[in-house]
Parts: sequence; structure tokens; C-alpha cells
Amino acid sequence: MSRRPPSLALRLTLLFGSATAIVLPLFGWLVIHSTERHFVAEDRDDLMVVASAVHDILHEGPLPAASERLERRIADVLIGHYDTALRLTAPDGRLVYASPGPDLTVAALVAASDPGTLTEQEYEGSTYRVLRQTLAIAGAPGQYRIAVAAPIDHHLRFLAEFRRTLWSMIIASIVFMSLMGWAAVRRGHAPLRNIVGQIREIRISQLNSRLDPDRVPAELSELAVSFNELLTRIDRAIRRLSEFNADIAHELRTPIASLMTQTQVGLSRERRAGEYREILYSNMEECERMRQMVEDMLYLAKADSHSVLEHATTLDLAAEIDALCEFYGGWADERGVTITREGRITVPADRRMMQRALSNLISNAIKNTPENGTVSIRLDYAGDDTARIIVENTGEDISPEHWPRLFDRFYRIDESRKSSDYGIGLGLAIVKSIVKAHRGDVTVTSGGGRTQFAMSLPRSLPGERVGVGD
Repeated sequence: MSRRPPSLALRLTLLFGSATAIVLPLFGWLVIHSTERHFVAEDRDDLMVVASAVHDILHEGPLPAASERLERRIADVLIGHYDTALRLTAPDGRLVYASPGPDLTVAALVAASDPGTLTEQEYEGSTYRVLRQTLAIAGAPGQYRIAVAAPIDHHLRFLAEFRRTLWSMIIASIVFMSLMGWAAVRRGHAPLRNIVGQIREIRISQLNSRLDPDRVPAELSELAVSFNELLTRIDRAIRRLSEFNADIAHELRTPIASLMTQTQVGLSRERRAGEYREILYSNMEECERMRQMVEDMLYLAKADSHSVLEHATTLDLAAEIDALCEFYGGWADERGVTITREGRITVPADRRMMQRALSNLISNAIKNTPENGTVSIRLDYAGDDTARIIVENTGEDISPEHWPRLFDRFYRIDESRKSSDYGIGLGLAIVKSIVKAHRGDVTVTSGGGRTQFAMSLPRSLPGERVGVGD
């Protein structure tokens, strides 16, 4: 059993929550990183001020190393710099000054390649930020080495608290924004739920109802238009089905009534065997008519469902038509009708379906051609992509108002012609259904004592494999 896909609301909520879970932590990392860099820059500036002041003292003139005056001058520099420690080493390695606090012996001895290099150092549970520099003094051989350190515990405590607060806010914001996204999606889907509600209220008797595309959001207007088109097709199909049911009931009523009448007449009194035989023959004709009607309806249903031809082959229509002309030759001779064929074409088609369509057209033409008339069949190509089959017969013209309906089921020009000789009005409907299944078209024109049925078929069927005919 396939798993049901998640709802649109859940998908959009997860998408919105995922985007928030990516953006907000990235924003939080940038804020924390910027804050840390700010504190580092601030500490560097403070330590550089101390180092620069010591450099200025050394430039004022030579002072004896470890003299009280030098120590006092350097101590004055440290006034105002809370807990700042300093260690100054002469070029020869002698200690010039060392303030109370962390041991900066190693830091003062190691020269820094970058005058702004900062390191961190632990001392008695506290963390210090240390600046190392070398000082070149004019007239003095070598370089002094200085290390300045300042405690940063208060910065670290602030950053730790800031991180906790910020990440708590980010997590809360992700949850809140996800819930807000879910609420927004639910509210945004309200028009869709309204459409679903309207659709649920539509009944078979209300197929004329339509959704108003102008009263729904732009994203749903095409859905409303498509649904309205679907309703139109369904309404048309149901109407056709109702008309078809009425037509077939009407068509079946006549042979059934004839069967019942003849049977009642036959049973009304004793009759000779020959009379019973005549009644049975008559009943058999009516049964044959009903059988043909049922077969034609089943064939129409099958042809209508042939949206994809499963057995399409390349057919030589001239050969197929010649075989049909030979089959109907005896009947045509009895009616005094001459059949001719000219041209040759090949098309991809289902052989049995095409034989049925051509047979219906030829038999219809013979049936409606008067004595000494002709039925001519022409095969040619109309351009590079269309093949044409034209079946033309002499005889009485058909008024133009009948042309559009000749291919409707059970339609007859003369309703008085209900004998089996004139069929049941399904032959041309079958032709149209078969031609549509082959992506083609069939039309009729009539005038000047000639009626012409023109069938147009594509010379290739897109997306279908076509083999070679038998």
C-alpha cells in the first residue's frame, strides 16, 4: 500500500521552518562573531595605547634600566588601565620593567612578526589578552621587547551570557515562526477550502453551476477555469448519454414491439407449419437488427476508448479498398451501381478499425446511390502530412442543415426510413469515432447530384510505433 504524501500545509510549514532554522542561526553566528571581533579590537586599541606610551617614554632619552624614574613613568602610563600588566625587556635581555600580575616572561622574550598580534594567557584562574611588540629606539642598539596584558574575564562572561540569550531567542523564534508559518498557510489555504466546499455541493442536477475565477486568488483562477471546463464536458457527456439512452430505447422499442405483435398473432390461432416458419423468419430479422445494433454500440464504445492505437501498422489503403469493392461487388451489381477506385496511399492505422470505417462508407454510398449510378473512390495526399480518402456517390443531394449531424448516433435524414435496408443510424457515427481515434477528420459535402465523404488521416502518428502491414 503506497504511503499517502504529506499535506501541503505540512510541507509549507516544514519548508518555512527549515528556512528559518537556517537563516536565524546564521544571523546569530554573525552577531556573535561581530561582537567578539569588537571586543578584540577594543582590547587591541587599549593595549596599543599602553605600548605606544612606553615607546614614547623610551624615545625621550636614555634612562637607566630598572631606575626608579623609569618605573614611575611606566607606572603612570598604567594608571587608568584596570589590571593591565606590562613587562619590558632591554635589547640585551635585561628586565627593564615588570608590573604585578601575570607572568609575561615568555611573552616578552618572543618577538611578534605582526605588531598587532594578540594571544590569550591563563593566570590564576583569569584569562588575559596579551599584546607582544618590539620597539626600535633611535640611538639604541637592538630592540626592546614589550608584552602588555589585560584581563578579559568580564568580556568572556558577557559573551557567554550573550550567547545563551541569543541562542534561546533564536530557538524560540524558530518555533514561533514555524507556528506563524503554519497559521499563515492555513489562512492562505482558506480560498482553496472554499472551492472544495463549493465543489462538494455540486450535484448531477446542478452541473450548470460554475466557479467564479474573478473571486478567487490569481493562483487559483486557472484551477477554477479548468474545473468549469471539466463541468462543461461532464454536462455535455451526461446530456449525450441521456440522449443516447432515449435513442436506443426508442430504437429497441420498434423491433421488440414487432416481435411481440408477430408472436401474439402467431399464437392467436392454430397455423400451418409454413405460416409459423414465416413468422419465425420475420422474428429472426428483427433479432438480427437488434443484434447488429448491440454490436455497433459495443464497437462504438471500444472505438471511443481507443485514445492510443495498440495495433497500428502501415496499411496500403488501395489494397484494402479493392478487397472491400470485391466484397460489395455483387450487391452493387444487383442495384446497378458501378464502383471505381483511383490512386494509392499508405497510412499508419489499426487494420480492423480502418476496414470497418471504409466498409461503412462504401456500403453507405452504395445504399444511397440510385440505379445506374456510380460510386467513385479517390486516394491522394494533401501536402506532406495528410492522406485523403474521398468516397463520392451520385444521387439525391443532402441539404446543408443535415451535414453537421450526419455523424451523430441514430440520426437519419428521413425518419420514415426505418427498415433494415437503411440501417439504424450508427454506421457514420462509427466512421467518425474510428477516424478520431486515428487523429484524423471526416467531413461531408453534397450538391449537383453528388455526395462526397472526405476522410483525412495523418501520414504519421506521433509517439506511436508503426509496423509493416500484413
